[in-house]
Amino acid sequence: MTETLTSPTAVAADSLLVRACRREPTERTPIWLMRQAGRYMPEYRLLRSRQTMLEAIGDPATAAEITLQPVERIGVDAAIVFSDILAPLPGMGLDLDFVAGAGPRISNPIRTAAAVDRLPTPPAEDTIAGTIGAIRLVKQALEPRGIPVIGFSGAPFTLACYAIEGGGSQRYEVAKEFMYREPAAWSRLMRRLVTVLTDCLLAQARAGADILQVFDSWAGALGPGDYARYVRPYNTVLFAAVASAGVPVINFSTGSGSYFEEVAACGGDVLGVDWRTPLDVVRGRLGDRIAVMGNLDPVTLLAPWRELKAHADDVLHRAGDAPGHVFNLGHGVLPTTPVDNVRRLVDYVKETSGRPGE
Repeated sequence: MTETLTSPTAVAADSLLVRACRREPTERTPIWLMRQAGRYMPEYRLLRSRQTMLEAIGDPATAAEITLQPVERIGVDAAIVFSDILAPLPGMGLDLDFVAGAGPRISNPIRTAAAVDRLPTPPAEDTIAGTIGAIRLVKQALEPRGIPVIGFSGAPFTLACYAIEGGGSQRYEVAKEFMYREPAAWSRLMRRLVTVLTDCLLAQARAGADILQVFDSWAGALGPGDYARYVRPYNTVLFAAVASAGVPVINFSTGSGSYFEEVAACGGDVLGVDWRTPLDVVRGRLGDRIAVMGNLDPVTLLAPWRELKAHADDVLHRAGDAPGHVFNLGHGVLPTTPVDNVRRLVDYVKETSGRPGE
């Protein structure tokens, strides 16, 4: 039986972040950070020393505890569930492992059309049960405080690249060669991923996620023409389906500044922007039809405060006073980032963005 999707709770719907995602006026700019729960935090390293990455993701209690760490320590305006964009792939028959010092590795990558056709499309309860359980626990903890919970998935293109390459890549030549050589199989792979990812996102909304984000971390590997042909049709289907959740959806990609109109046209309520394109340029080209998120360079969190402050001021200035800005990084917090810098940035954005005209 299909579960009925519900809108965010009244408390979460009135949060700064949800209102900003919907381009409604806010008293100040909300701030959260991609990879805000991670290796830069000693309490995260302590927890993770006891479990592998897949074990931590699969254990709702551990994942919930990690999710809550930056809310308590840093004071961010939202919690993003601790998981990984590759979490659904083992349920699709791919042997995934996270290798210390090397990152994710898939021992049976997809290299043929026949391999695509063997992939199952299991429901979210079979692929991300730990994440669903973690969202429920986090929601229980944060709902009384009015702090929203963010669920997420990878985008079809990024997951397809991982599945074909077997891990990270600099040039994505294996994935792109497959895409060009086997366009029909590529289409079948992308449709299978859309099916799985749609169900994963909707299941997170049912579990209590107030906002959803789609990460297309490798979209910048393509030029505008290839993006329009090989990515946009599938992202459009994904975003249209996820809109039924009734919660704001963030569309984030990196390296896509030369064609972010194409990215925004796929759907979503918020366009996540990396640090390579100034926010005033984005707003000038897109107008006020979509909220924007970003876009501090994560490396500036390693800099002295005078530099970090100047970069934060620049982001706030370029975002302007119009509703619909969520302060974030242009990508995730780096593992070597000092915790004090993160906390100081969050405090500064909260204080400064609440002073009109400064």
